[in-house]
Amino acid sequence: MKKGSTVFLQIVVVLIGIGAFAFLLWEPTVEGANAHATLFRIYFDDPFLAIAYLVSIAFFVGLSRAYRLLGYIGQGKVFSPESLKALRTMRHCSMILVAALAVGVTYLFAFQRGKDDIAGGVAMGLFLMFVFSAIAAAAGVFEKTLRSAIEMKSENDLTV
Repeated sequence: MKKGSTVFLQIVVVLIGIGAFAFLLWEPTVEGANAHATLFRIYFDDPFLAIAYLVSIAFFVGLSRAYRLLGYIGQGKVFSPESLKALRTMRHCSMILVAALAVGVTYLFAFQRGKDDIAGGVAMGLFLMFVFSAIAAAAGVFEKTLRSAIEMKSENDLTV
């Protein structure tokens, strides 16, 4: 892969991270229940928001590992243990996000049904579960392929 395309992809990953961070800060202030609340009440009185921020750590760790993986690809270190570790971390972060979203959707069904209109939240949760499941599956396939390629490369290095 050319250096320019990996740099472009790294820029895209950084922009996704900036956009997600801005969304995490902006969205609670315009949410219906918090529209006229103080900043303290918005950010410190909502346990659901605290959990969302806690789970977002996995998202940002996964993004940072994607950035690192693209850096390894740009340096020509695709077949390295560092690349393998980055893929494994990305897979684990995606699985954490899927589990957290499943808990959130279950919470909506169990405790918010009838109190609120939950269709939007459930739809977003299911869509994001699908996206992060696809990322976890792709990272798992790439990790397995990369592991076998590294093993083949080490076997060939030993026989030469």
